[in-house]
Amino acid sequence: MQLHTGHFFWHRNMERIPRYPAVTRNLSCDCLIIGGGISGALCAYLLGNRGVRSILVEKKRIASGSTLANTGILQYANDKTLTSLIQTFGEQAAVHFYRLCREALVDLKEICRELAPGFPLQERSSLYLASREEEVASLRREYEALTQHGFSVEWWEEADLAARFPFRRPAAIYTQGDAEIHPFALTHSLVSKAEANGVRIFEESPITGWSFKEDGVLCRTGQMTIQARHVIFATGYETQMIHKEPGASLVATYAVVTEPADHLGDWYERAMIWETARPYLYLRTTSDGRIIAGGLDEPLKGGVLQEGREIHQSGKLLERIHALFPRTKRLKAAYAWGAVFGDTRDGFPYIGTHPDYPNCYFLENYGGNGTVCAMMAARMIADALTGKLRPDMAWFSLSRSTKPSPPP
Repeated sequence: MQLHTGHFFWHRNMERIPRYPAVTRNLSCDCLIIGGGISGALCAYLLGNRGVRSILVEKKRIASGSTLANTGILQYANDKTLTSLIQTFGEQAAVHFYRLCREALVDLKEICRELAPGFPLQERSSLYLASREEEVASLRREYEALTQHGFSVEWWEEADLAARFPFRRPAAIYTQGDAEIHPFALTHSLVSKAEANGVRIFEESPITGWSFKEDGVLCRTGQMTIQARHVIFATGYETQMIHKEPGASLVATYAVVTEPADHLGDWYERAMIWETARPYLYLRTTSDGRIIAGGLDEPLKGGVLQEGREIHQSGKLLERIHALFPRTKRLKAAYAWGAVFGDTRDGFPYIGTHPDYPNCYFLENYGGNGTVCAMMAARMIADALTGKLRPDMAWFSLSRSTKPSPPP
């Protein structure tokens, strides 16, 4: 599956990109992690910290898949609102999920502090805008649900926004304590730390098949094999090619990165911005004053990304940036890409085992909050593999119904 197309930003501002060997001999381990993106890197980092004898394999280069197209926004809020999830799953499961996301956001901040002093994570406030007047009532209900369940947010009226930004919207939810990251650098830092803790890392080593044994899984890569007691599939949207998940769908999404701006003084706190419209526009800034905008989701025509489509869509995204911040009208696109993006019909990620894949775990973080969900899922799976019960994983089961029972 072609995961992205275009001109990418993140890898161009890293001085040195580490390289890892390919698998050239038969290996064994307690846990094999398939996939070298953020999800696999988080699993490797956690399992390395816990002393689990692990191997991570990536079919191409580390962080070359969806991580390369990740725009690095960290929020506990999700594409599907808390009020909507309560309607689907009930209050207990929905609120627990939002709390898990908030905990995962804190975990990510702590991990970044542990990786290196001054690691490129910047705490930011975020702004969830009502795109139209008719959406104010539902946004207000979301604000009330969040505050009722202990999430610290503020309600802003149109005047509050107009006093801080050069645009007007009828209302917004303001949140502090979210963050923005350099996703490519984070993934490489996690993998480097995992390797230092004993995890063996391999690139250019696609897993081409597997067979299930009584004591684990035998995986093939080229002419070599890897015998593992457990396997974690952290293969992102390509997991749809392994087992077709009927509760998930894939679309095309687009992002643009501008030239550095000479003025962002009218962008309050350089807050991350997104909106109630679907598909929504989202914006953030970078440490060197660029603006990243993304959105314009559309169907995957023929099930594949269109080469060059990102050029046309980047122009539309620039227009949206200029409309919100008129003083940026001279800014041009420096980078633009299109990527495969997925979500689930019910709004929950898929985490856990699959009846057709014994001794395996899947980590499928569909939705715009994928990095935070990856942290949550990696923690759950690492707990399960090291003997800590996680009954709440049942809510994210790959075979769940839309009305799951509370975990035992």
